[in-house]
Amino acid sequence: MKNNETLTLLDIFLEQPGEFLSGEEISRRLSISRTAVWKQINKLRNSGYEFEALPRLGYRLTEKAVPLDPALLAKCVEGHSFGQQMELLDSTTSTQEDARRLAEAGAPEGTVVIAEEQTGGRGRMGKKFYSPYGKGIWMSIVLRPTQPLHLTQQLTLLAGVAVRRAILKTTGVEAGIKWPNDLLIEGKKVCGILLESATEDDRVRYCIAGIGISANLREEDYPEELKPIATSLRITSGHNADRNELIGSILNEMESLYELYNEQGFEPIASLWEAASVTLNREVSVHSSRGVLKGTAAGLHSSGALLVRNEDGELVPVISGDIVLQPLNETR
Repeated sequence: MKNNETLTLLDIFLEQPGEFLSGEEISRRLSISRTAVWKQINKLRNSGYEFEALPRLGYRLTEKAVPLDPALLAKCVEGHSFGQQMELLDSTTSTQEDARRLAEAGAPEGTVVIAEEQTGGRGRMGKKFYSPYGKGIWMSIVLRPTQPLHLTQQLTLLAGVAVRRAILKTTGVEAGIKWPNDLLIEGKKVCGILLESATEDDRVRYCIAGIGISANLREEDYPEELKPIATSLRITSGHNADRNELIGSILNEMESLYELYNEQGFEPIASLWEAASVTLNREVSVHSSRGVLKGTAAGLHSSGALLVRNEDGELVPVISGDIVLQPLNETR
């Protein structure tokens, strides 16, 4: 047991697992105020620890945080490429930028950057991506495809399939894929995928596949503007996801599907994507720089573009844009 000079709030709870500890007792043992106890409880909550608080009984630790761990991650990675080189960061502005620097320095395909927190995470179309400490999976993978630039859209769909399969395998939670890069649970976003390419003379030098998953956020962790549209694996399943296991599974699925893609092309990936899609056969509005296109999502183009049947019955390939799904009860 530690002496009082080195004792921490977490130490006290770990020494007495499953027991309620009053704020008064904690205050006395740590020689701090009750207000300071409350602040430290909230700090631990923000790091992924869960507490039950009851009047007259105090606090009880109900769930311990499991930090990202290189040794645990290495045990979960089964492939020979993806995840074999890994950089694990406590906090960073953006794993996309970190992976880009590594790619420019010659990092091999499958190199991955993972962070406990992003302070400047971003999604498609310049949107900010909420990436709080210890609650999610914020990672970027270096890819070096040989396919031409106009087919890199296919890799976004491949990543969506891989992440969906990994989530289902490790948590039992079933998500649907919204074209091109979001995973949804009951209409709310749980994951976003961002693929960025570096080119030279119409040749793809490398791609960075950014994956952001809201793993263990609680409803109160979200800013007010995100609560109506975002969810997490924890909210859905009722318990924390093992982030180390889930990351390992994502890397394994990515490598497996990437090998399939290189051997057989886009067709098998497209079939897997279509089976998991929540976009197809829905009425959609596509918002882009060219205006708004309304119609029915009818399928995938061979390039990975979304085919939308407009009001005139024409199939229009959509390469980029913000897709708004019309509610199912409004679909004609």
